[in-house]
Amino acid sequence: MPALGSAEFGVRTFYAASHPNDKCGPNGLPLTPNSVKILGRFQYLTTLSHPRLCQYLDISKTKHECMIVISEHHKSSVKEKLNSGQGLSENAAVSLGFQILEGLTFLHEKNVVHRNLSMDNILVEKQGNIKLSEYGLYYMTDYGADVLPHYMAPEVLCSGPLKVDEDSGQCIQPISGPKVDVWSFGIILLELLLGREVWSGLSLQETFVKLLLLIKSDMSPLDYLCQDASLSEKLKGTSKELKDLLRLCLTVSSSKRATSEEVKQHPIFRSSRENAVAHKREFDIFTAQVRSADLELPTYEETIANDFSDDHLSQRSMQEVYYLWRLAGGDLDGALRKAGMSKTRPPIHLLPCYGILDGDVFGQDRDNAELLNNTVITLSQEQLRFRLREIPATAYYPLLEDESKYLSENQLPASPSYGDLANSATLPLVIREKDVEYQFHRIILFERLLNAYPFKRPYIWREARVDIPPLVRAHVWAAILEVEGDLEGWYTSIDKETPTATDRQIEVDIPRCHQYHELLSSPTAHAKFKRVLKAWVLSNPQYVYWQGLDSLCAPFLALSFNSEALAFACLSAFIPKYLHKFFLRDNSAVIQEYLAVFSHLISFHDPELGNHLDGIGFIPDLYAIPWFLTMYAHVFPLHKIVHLWDTLLLGNSSFPLCIGVAILQQLRDRLLSFGFNECILLFSDMPEIDIERCVQDSIRIFCSTPKSATYRQHARPLKPKNSTDRPNVSYYSRDYHDQPQTDLSMEPIPLEELKSEKYPRISAEDLIELGELAGSANSRSPTKKRQNSKPMIVILDVRHHEEYKRGTLQGSINIPFQTAFSPEGELNPCPAVQILNSRRNQVIVVVGNRGRFAANFANELVRLGYSRVCVLHKGIDIFRTTNLLIIPPADI
Repeated sequence: MPALGSAEFGVRTFYAASHPNDKCGPNGLPLTPNSVKILGRFQYLTTLSHPRLCQYLDISKTKHECMIVISEHHKSSVKEKLNSGQGLSENAAVSLGFQILEGLTFLHEKNVVHRNLSMDNILVEKQGNIKLSEYGLYYMTDYGADVLPHYMAPEVLCSGPLKVDEDSGQCIQPISGPKVDVWSFGIILLELLLGREVWSGLSLQETFVKLLLLIKSDMSPLDYLCQDASLSEKLKGTSKELKDLLRLCLTVSSSKRATSEEVKQHPIFRSSRENAVAHKREFDIFTAQVRSADLELPTYEETIANDFSDDHLSQRSMQEVYYLWRLAGGDLDGALRKAGMSKTRPPIHLLPCYGILDGDVFGQDRDNAELLNNTVITLSQEQLRFRLREIPATAYYPLLEDESKYLSENQLPASPSYGDLANSATLPLVIREKDVEYQFHRIILFERLLNAYPFKRPYIWREARVDIPPLVRAHVWAAILEVEGDLEGWYTSIDKETPTATDRQIEVDIPRCHQYHELLSSPTAHAKFKRVLKAWVLSNPQYVYWQGLDSLCAPFLALSFNSEALAFACLSAFIPKYLHKFFLRDNSAVIQEYLAVFSHLISFHDPELGNHLDGIGFIPDLYAIPWFLTMYAHVFPLHKIVHLWDTLLLGNSSFPLCIGVAILQQLRDRLLSFGFNECILLFSDMPEIDIERCVQDSIRIFCSTPKSATYRQHARPLKPKNSTDRPNVSYYSRDYHDQPQTDLSMEPIPLEELKSEKYPRISAEDLIELGELAGSANSRSPTKKRQNSKPMIVILDVRHHEEYKRGTLQGSINIPFQTAFSPEGELNPCPAVQILNSRRNQVIVVVGNRGRFAANFANELVRLGYSRVCVLHKGIDIFRTTNLLIIPPADI
């Protein structure tokens, strides 16, 4: 994206044609509004960046199918040269014409036809360079744009009025090729030499008559026009080469007319081409010298003072400045109202005279405000500059210090961010995302970090834990997912066009996926959806297409709409991390294990809720499968999903389970008061959820859950990686499945056994890490961490007292299962029970032999409402070889 420089933001409006209300397409669904189609096609135009093109920035849709297009704008145009009445010299016209050709050639290489080329939309920068504007209207309107007849190529005129298929809404008129722009270029070049318009003083009807006569004439168009004495006189002094160029452009038959690249290679442009090559060569040599030379570099402050103007905002990209302009209070509708461009006639004045039973109406006048208007409104940047006036120059170019100087306790680089904005980081996310000063600092910081990826990957992780600016979210997600390499080459190598068995199901699912989102509901998005989904299915032959994959793809496609390769790469990295084996043809064992672990977590953190849901038979199988199969992308709108995934991507493969528990806890009061039928109705349409609260609750839940409690045998196995690739930013991001397995680790549990239990299990190594076991024989030091960093535990040994006295774990208390409960099912009072009740806010680890005593005891504790209950996996015998067992004191 080019820098703002001296450019301004220009706003243009036009109206998309409306479909009849009752019109449906061949698939039986209502026709997609033309405005939505335009939104989808417009996105490609924002990817076109060239020194001879005005940059497209944004498009929005308002009422009455009005489209607002925002793009780079410059106040001066080539038409001012004509208004002066003086034609350009041949050298000046050739130089200007070459710049126009540079822009046209680039557009044609990108399969975009201008077909709206005129003096009005050839703008001039302050530096005197040419920039083409309005080049995307024909493309974004599906080849149905209006053009000025003065510059219209003969084949456009001969094709007749625009024809649209009534069923599909598609244009069925032959599409204009890039050679129509060459004709327009020839007319413009001729007018630059003349200093006036070729068809000046003629009405629209007279202009069409002249064009038709020119087409029917046996003479070449240039000779025909030279019948005008004044025009012929003006061209007398021009060179033969220039006249040959004009004849090359002004050829009636499009098949014989030259292409823009052929015109660009004309001998008359030889010096212009050589100058362009020389400038590039000089720049390359200079760049090489800077890279290789051992120069005494100026200081950071000197560089900023000497190499940049005082207007530092102009050095930022147009997209970034426009985004900040919106945050600073920029109002497009207000600007249009102020310019008088949003006025429409009252609806009562547009009522038809009469209608028939079929729904057709007659005598309906069209509002003149809906006609094409070439007026351009310039958006003022004063308010944005006022808001950023206090920001120092160094904030525009932040330094990223060597991370070895900034290591925290967890071996993490300290944050090189905003300092004074630390207080802003504590505000609710919705406020931070609307704060222009805060977003300014965050965007610049992330841009610097992303430019240094993957070297600065630890910094990206750390800063992403604070928040992710919406403007750079797509690339930050890719960095977190460790996406890198030749993405375009990988994506292009996959055959996405050959029909496959999954095509039909994909085509059925896509029109139902987040269709409230205007961009994703466009035909352009549907085509991208299909290609990305097919690419994933084809590149993962071990998996099959399951419904829900389209929902997983939606957030990545919405953020990386103009880069299918990036969306595909992110999806390909996301699924193995969070949905390993979920898309197997037979995935029942994988999903059932996942749901069983989810049930354990519900009882672990909220036994009252877990007991109630189990009691009414409202099991996770009835509501949670769409949650986990789509990582909540099917049940939440996209604006909530992106905030949820900002945190989810930083967590491990078990973090989604904690999100599910957080959702249930938000709905806790209602769920506890509901029966089975009410619960079914509640989740038939996901109720309103506070996502920011859900995120914070899920982090708290995760941090208070032992890692091994979420063990799943079908999770992704250990993946070798460099320890510096991804920082161990907290206990919250660590994954039990990424650790080497030992005898003290978890092991696969039969599914039926897992489903019969109401509690999670904890591994011996997790117990050692989280407890206060100071094994003297192996000199293991206490591993208790600071408060709030890891869950604390109380060890409850339920073996017979005689067994307990022969050896137990340090700090444990003994409540034998045989005598623990009264006939009423309550715990019998004793000193050990008093200790247990005093420590109910800690993780309760039930320890026994490998029989059922520990399991039954844990089930009873859950029934009694004790939270954070888990059982030591493999029983206490696993510690026989560790020298961690001790003889308990006689009074315990």
